[in-house]
Amino acid sequence: MRQETRSTCPYCGVGCGVIIESQGTQITGVRGDPDHPANFGRLCSKGSTLHLTATPMVLQTRRLLQPALRAVRGTAAEAVGWTQANTHIAERLAAIRAEHGPDAIGFYISGQLLTEDYHAFNKLARALIGTNNIDSNSRLCMSSAVVGYKQSLGADAPPACYEDLEQSDCLFIAGANPAWAHPILFRRIEDARLKRPQMKIIVVDPRRTESAEFADLHLQIQPGSDVALFQGLLHACIWEGWIDQGFIAAHTEGFAELKALVRAMTPAAAARICGIQEADLLQAAQWFAQSPASLSLYCMGLNQSTSGTAKNTALINLHLATGQIGRPGAGPFSLTGQPNAMGGRETGGMATLLPGHRDPANAAHRAEIARLWQVDALPETPGKTAIELFEAAARGEIRALWIACTNPAQSLPDQALVRRALERCELVILQEAFADTATAAYADVLLPAATWGEKEGTVTNSERRISRVRAAVPPPGSARADWEIVRDVAQLLEKRLGAPRRFGYERPEQLWLEHREATRGRDLDITGLSYGLLDSAGPQQWPFPEGAGAGQARLYQDRRFATPDGRARFISQPFKPARERPDAKHPFVLSTGRLRDQWHGMSRSGVVPRLFGHEGTPLLRMNPQDMPRRGLKDGDLVRVRSARGALTLPLLGDAAIAPAQAYVAMSWGQEFVSGRDSEGSEGQVLLGINAITQPAFCPDSRQPELKFAAVDIQRLELPWRLSAAVWDEQAGAALRALLGELDYGHCVPVAGPEGRQGWSFEGASASPLLPALIERFAAALGLRGASVLRYADTRRGRARLLKLDDGGQTLHGLLRVGEAGEGAWLQALWREAAAVAPHGRRLLAPEAGPAQDLAPRSPQVCNCFDVSEARIRGQLAQCAGADPAERLRALQGALRCGTQCGSCLPALRRLVDATPCELTA
Repeated sequence: MRQETRSTCPYCGVGCGVIIESQGTQITGVRGDPDHPANFGRLCSKGSTLHLTATPMVLQTRRLLQPALRAVRGTAAEAVGWTQANTHIAERLAAIRAEHGPDAIGFYISGQLLTEDYHAFNKLARALIGTNNIDSNSRLCMSSAVVGYKQSLGADAPPACYEDLEQSDCLFIAGANPAWAHPILFRRIEDARLKRPQMKIIVVDPRRTESAEFADLHLQIQPGSDVALFQGLLHACIWEGWIDQGFIAAHTEGFAELKALVRAMTPAAAARICGIQEADLLQAAQWFAQSPASLSLYCMGLNQSTSGTAKNTALINLHLATGQIGRPGAGPFSLTGQPNAMGGRETGGMATLLPGHRDPANAAHRAEIARLWQVDALPETPGKTAIELFEAAARGEIRALWIACTNPAQSLPDQALVRRALERCELVILQEAFADTATAAYADVLLPAATWGEKEGTVTNSERRISRVRAAVPPPGSARADWEIVRDVAQLLEKRLGAPRRFGYERPEQLWLEHREATRGRDLDITGLSYGLLDSAGPQQWPFPEGAGAGQARLYQDRRFATPDGRARFISQPFKPARERPDAKHPFVLSTGRLRDQWHGMSRSGVVPRLFGHEGTPLLRMNPQDMPRRGLKDGDLVRVRSARGALTLPLLGDAAIAPAQAYVAMSWGQEFVSGRDSEGSEGQVLLGINAITQPAFCPDSRQPELKFAAVDIQRLELPWRLSAAVWDEQAGAALRALLGELDYGHCVPVAGPEGRQGWSFEGASASPLLPALIERFAAALGLRGASVLRYADTRRGRARLLKLDDGGQTLHGLLRVGEAGEGAWLQALWREAAAVAPHGRRLLAPEAGPAQDLAPRSPQVCNCFDVSEARIRGQLAQCAGADPAERLRALQGALRCGTQCGSCLPALRRLVDATPCELTA
């Protein structure tokens, strides 16, 4: 029977409501929930394809379905039952604790866990094992925003809400690209701008992003110079008299010290440091200070920095100095990266937090949670944060690591150190839904976890809104909810340690009620909420104390802040450049960011071939002006090297990147791109983008500087190329296993015509490929037997294997080996599932091209409706009229592009501006 279940999207922190369609045990579709106040029915390209992450093929080939133990590292894990797996974990943890103490055990968890899961892990670590060594991958995401709010306003509480997007007169976006990273919020910004064209939008970003293109003013600052910019803006506001003296006197402290600090940071000095025009800085200051309501949106560009907290507080200083806080349309609004990073902060699921926004360094706070959890005391020793946790493991201090719902062997910086840490640990437990993450290869124990559509609980989004997550289908195989896995191990540990029974939970609501009690009397008090109210009235914002009739949309409207005296604090931190500086050996600054249609390390979104349609090749982007002087051109393979490691990538010139800078998407881990590091130690395998990034972190927030690395970029001579492709959804694992056999390789799933799904592999080598390696690729592709068409020239290092589909009409699979570009047209023949008959003998003739023109595949612009750039340009050429808005509407009416999730709208506007009309009205 067909069913519909209301739930929440598991991707970004916008917290969109979804309606899951299911039939029996199978999720069959998803659409936006029109009644959810975060999205009102809209979904981005990732959210609208969520059901494709739960297809029968994904469940069979990509999901972790049974517990497994690995007796020896490097060998295959053997499936076991839950009893054996849990007993093994409990015995090993108890033994390590007895021999080395509780602080030899660490937990690394995730902002994608539900609040109930977070609570279970936190209680296990602190109340049973007795360690504060529990941290979350939110450390890579939101910890600078957390500390910034606490230092300035007294509590980790975003004061604004999504409705403020419609009420702001000046929108100041810094270090964020919501057009791609938070697309549903960007749709609201576009709608607000359409209704109120007088709204000013300022974007601060070293790249000219899609968000920057939409802005009235783009401040294209030098990477890492944000504090100088914000202090220059404040200097201008003070000098011009654009500050709110009454607000400062009545509601803040520390302004005199800050005023003295920014005296030397004149607009001219700040503009020089930032690499922008002084006039643009002054214009931004005027709009921000003098607009009736100014709202700032900020994210990883501020947070992922050795000055991350200083950047956050410097921006909040601007709001306090101009009184732009605590009223509709105004305030500092951090955009959350992960779906439940806020819930993790609320439950204290980080080394530097305790439940209810408490501080583990505060004895009274520890005592309050100890009473709630009915233990004598909580541990006092400060816990290790993410980078510190893995550094300690690499030194041998952390003996056991329990990792849940995250992939540190892809996402953490300095991957060489991360791998050393995982290898040195005596026990690595990985609790995960997907079986083929990079971290899985290092796990001694693999625990199958339930995921989206299969579990119950709650999450909190960027605007402090708590939503219910509901199960539409049971978990596949033996997978279990994360909190259940924790509970079962905890109960075994309680017996071994002689501890009273404190993990008797039978349903997730029991954990949530315990968490709710931890918020009583705190700034995030939710004692007035219940599962029943969330189910009947829908998502609610905190605070929502007992007796309240509704949550609070905006904080600090009474001008009283969450500090002991009710006054906000101006924080005076001098500008400091990034920890790592470019030099003669590493002259470029590399930054990382998002792919439009992918999520983080692609553990989930990477199972959907459609989501690779917009950008299916890992690319290093740099300014075209920098390329000729280094002998580089588009398509070259380059080695990107930092002080920590290297990666080989194809190069693309991109004018959106400033000179002396480079950019690559954060998503490309070893699972998708790799190769041999011939210049590294013992020719080791390249480890993805985070082999290059640096682990240096902000001293206050402990958040690493993932946005800034000094690198060298050199062209590689890799003349021998291998291209492989097959329409077989199950071929990915075998192909990915060969990534490290070449000097460069990338492997991605592909969506083709008529619902076909397969895999594509591109590789390169400095020397001709050995026949044995070619045969391994042929086996991975299933290109064996008499039905395979073959051509080989061992003297020239060429080979070509082609397999036709059952009807002999199109290519089912192919393998090409030879010089760069040789036979490349066959890839288009396969990708488009075009007829092979017209090409005859040319299929195996190495020097021959196609018998008829095969147009190269036009880039995909609209993922929702698979609309290519070529179709859009063709349609625009026929659109009469000169008004860009009219042409865009006509384009959308004809092709539907940009009418569903809207993520492609920035690209559509560019094409409208760049494509002339061939017809006139």
